[in-house]
Amino acid sequence: MSSKVLIIGGVACGPKAASRLKRLRPDAEITIIEKGKIISYGACGLPYYVEGLFSDVSELNKTPIGVPRNPAFFERVKGVKVLTQMEALKIDPVKKAVRVKNLETGAEEDMAYDKLVLATGGSPSRPNIPGLDLKNVWFISHPDHVVSLKKEVAEQGLKKAVLVGAGFIGIEMAEALVQQGLEVTVVEMIDQIMPGVLDKDVATFAAKHLRQKGVKLVLGECVNGIEGKEKATAVKTDKQTIPADIVVIAVGTRPNDKLAREAGILCTKQGGVVINEYCQTGNKDIYAGGDCAVNSYVNGSVGAFLYVPLGSTANKHGRVIANHIAGAPTPFKGITCTSIVRAFDFTIGRTGLTEKQVRELNMDIETFTWAGPDLPHYMRDHKPLVIKMIASRRDRKLIGVQVAGPGNGAKRLDVAAGMISMGGTVDQLADVDFAYAPPYSTALDPLATCAHMMTNKLDGIAKGVSAFEAKKRMDKGEVLLIDVRTPAEFETNQLPYDVLHIPLGALRGKAAELPKDKDIMAFCKISLRGYEAQRILNAAGFDRVQFIEGGIVGWPFEVKTLK
Repeated sequence: MSSKVLIIGGVACGPKAASRLKRLRPDAEITIIEKGKIISYGACGLPYYVEGLFSDVSELNKTPIGVPRNPAFFERVKGVKVLTQMEALKIDPVKKAVRVKNLETGAEEDMAYDKLVLATGGSPSRPNIPGLDLKNVWFISHPDHVVSLKKEVAEQGLKKAVLVGAGFIGIEMAEALVQQGLEVTVVEMIDQIMPGVLDKDVATFAAKHLRQKGVKLVLGECVNGIEGKEKATAVKTDKQTIPADIVVIAVGTRPNDKLAREAGILCTKQGGVVINEYCQTGNKDIYAGGDCAVNSYVNGSVGAFLYVPLGSTANKHGRVIANHIAGAPTPFKGITCTSIVRAFDFTIGRTGLTEKQVRELNMDIETFTWAGPDLPHYMRDHKPLVIKMIASRRDRKLIGVQVAGPGNGAKRLDVAAGMISMGGTVDQLADVDFAYAPPYSTALDPLATCAHMMTNKLDGIAKGVSAFEAKKRMDKGEVLLIDVRTPAEFETNQLPYDVLHIPLGALRGKAAELPKDKDIMAFCKISLRGYEAQRILNAAGFDRVQFIEGGIVGWPFEVKTLK
């Protein structure tokens, strides 16, 4: 057992590795060095402080019982030495030493190690545009950032916010600032929100909700700069100038891998330290984890390394590192890219690969989009949910799931993540013994129902078509649309197209009146009846019938409201 373990970085992975290792090997001499003043804080909670869901930002680095996780806490409780405001300057892998600088005194020294852990995290990406250093421009990655933001909003009376980037931080900060009474615009260079996480159809459905909540979305425009003399006054894109007195830059995270690169440790061209399943770098005595490292995909179907910075992964890495140093190796099998965000009333998330990713991998896949309530319709608090599922045609394995809507998407996402991690099929997913009682789920859980429909589609029974594909063909006037809802539903809202209304109960009797030489698309509220209509017409000799997956509830575009 090596006696000296030096950890660079004290936010997530580093403290986790230190605490776990000290529990396993009490004789280890463990030191954490951290460039900043505070350690072990939950950066993911920063937008929720801005929103006002808790009033004391220091709660982000306290234990659940309110004890500050400061150097004294780590020394007394964990037996780990922590040195803050200590910057690592250079690693010497041959001498097994790190050159460090005390940022308060300026003094430098060499710290020896037997095992070194790089937990240097990531930093907000800085786009190459002018104006980033103006006053009232923020990056959101540290408690100091959100404290100053709230202070300036209150003192200056700031009202117009422009968020650059529609990823996790952009979406979370949009809600936070709207809830604080600001006028919010989100600018994203790709033509959808959350482009690295969601497919465009699910993203379009979620974007509709953001607009309904007052967020202005400017999609498909590049930011060229931030205007202003001392303070930001506007954001300039390639198409327009948007007034702003607060600008938040949220265009992603870049790994802090400079130390590793300069020490000759292998990193990817795009950024991020390359690690094996035990979080070792190319040097067996140097480990890396958290946001400075890249991961492999759990089932090996993606050849390239993935950079998905998450606090949950950082903590897993910390445990894996500690176990390996302690001589009790437990491999980290990779990630499934599980990500989730709350956007006002919506839960938005994804696990596994997106349709776009698997298409680029030339995989033979099938997709299905389900929409419906997360609880039985008779439960007062039931809420709609959209689930998009992706599966392999070859072996029927579950490849990806995306969720969006006010319903409980987190529960379904977690089950799907477990199934993907285990290499499960959609048939196995349909058979999972989900917890059922009316306050928690429908008798057949929505995820199981979606899996059943996916098996029907793989077997050629269900002929579903996505909303995007349906709209494309509807815009060209290529199909006969049949709405099989009840008259009362039909008089409430409709798709903005020429539609033939035939309630499902009347369809068998009127089938003979329909043309067999024309493509037909049926739909209803959630397209359960749309699927029934397809099967009814198939039985009557119609072979050019499909149904619109997700129905009106899952329709990501505008709906004509009548009542």
